[in-house]
Amino acid sequence: MLVVSTGRTVVLAAVLALMAGLPAQAQTPYEPAPARARAAAITPIPFDTRRGVFSFASQLERSLPAVVQVTTLGRSEGPRSGDNEPLPLATGSGVILDAAAGIIVTNNHVVEGGSKFTVDMLDGRLVDAVLIGADKATDIAVLRIEATGLSQVAVADSDALRSGDLAFAVGYPLGLDQTLTMGVISGLGRSGMGDAVEDYIQTDAAVNSGNSGGPLLDSLGRLIGINTSILSGGGGGNDGIAFAVPSRIMLYVVGQLRAFGEVRRGSTGAIFGSLNAERAQALGLHIVRGAIVDDVAPGSPAEAAGLQRNDIITRIQNRPVANAGSVRATIGIAAPGARLPLVYLRGGHEQTTVLQVEVTGPDPVVLGATAVQAYGAGFRNLRSGDGVTQDGVLVTAVEGGSIAAMQQLRAGDVVTAVGDVAVADIQTLAAALSAATDGISLTVLRDGETETIALVG
Repeated sequence: MLVVSTGRTVVLAAVLALMAGLPAQAQTPYEPAPARARAAAITPIPFDTRRGVFSFASQLERSLPAVVQVTTLGRSEGPRSGDNEPLPLATGSGVILDAAAGIIVTNNHVVEGGSKFTVDMLDGRLVDAVLIGADKATDIAVLRIEATGLSQVAVADSDALRSGDLAFAVGYPLGLDQTLTMGVISGLGRSGMGDAVEDYIQTDAAVNSGNSGGPLLDSLGRLIGINTSILSGGGGGNDGIAFAVPSRIMLYVVGQLRAFGEVRRGSTGAIFGSLNAERAQALGLHIVRGAIVDDVAPGSPAEAAGLQRNDIITRIQNRPVANAGSVRATIGIAAPGARLPLVYLRGGHEQTTVLQVEVTGPDPVVLGATAVQAYGAGFRNLRSGDGVTQDGVLVTAVEGGSIAAMQQLRAGDVVTAVGDVAVADIQTLAAALSAATDGISLTVLRDGETETIALVG
């Protein structure tokens, strides 16, 4: 859409003219008044009649003062007193969500590891900020500042988005001052980028290092998501694939962090994995979209709902399920006691049920007939086809946002010991996990190498 020539950015007016239904002669920047009036009446793109240009400036300008730069500092342990001054660890962006309370939302990875935080505002003010709380599973963090004359952004319902909607990313990328880029919503419900609560908005609006934590806005300047990550073919630059946490998830997490300093999630007793071509073929299915039930804890809400291993969840709360991330995201922001309608496949036949979310306990160890669930991971005994010759138990699934996920335990790991206790089967694993008091370290076999994972410190 943009052509750069001799240092000037020229809008391809012919494209806009086609979108507006205008004749070709309307390309001139000095079009006559009747043409401007006709453009304003026909085109879906806002037309500034005073300047004679198409522009979203009026819709977006009211939100730009709410977009800030966040700097995270950490203490340096140098040999001299002057070396102990806080040093910058990371910079990113943020957006003011509540001007009266000075509440700013940004990314967890922007503030992680910091001991001090500062906020640069569009009007040139620099103020200190206090970290209210952060949630690694959704990559959301909340800061608070004390300042007057703040602006806040309006929030739109991300569930109303459609692929093809215009989107604008605002932030402070690559050391630049506040920057605005435009693209479209390229996809919805994206996940699979890691063990997290994922239900991302995908956009091709240019997002680079420093945009993290900044807002993704719709064409009315309303907040629809928080920019959090990109996919890059190399070098970490923008390749037109960026992801944002939708406002639906962001608002729940921010509310929890403001109220409790942490996110209190419910649970269902089920661990979900993503359906893929390999697993679909093994189950004789002809679909590759959905979440597969990898494990169900005995006595859990999932068992009460009638779910069984290898059931395929296709819809949850009337939302289509693309993969396990879709289910984790819905459960991850559901209040304890919420009842979630499910549509699932079993043996090729569609069935429905209601899954109730319960209050999360202190990560209990649940031993079933064929599996163990603990700290958000599922375990089973090794089988002859697993290709492992030594004793241990297999990690079958890891729930996004759980302790196991945050400590980098992975499906496919083989646990051979808990602390100094050798693990031969699920019974010894459950006993060792339940008996641990001060901390839990796992010895795991991964890709032929032995590693130690501090599951609980």
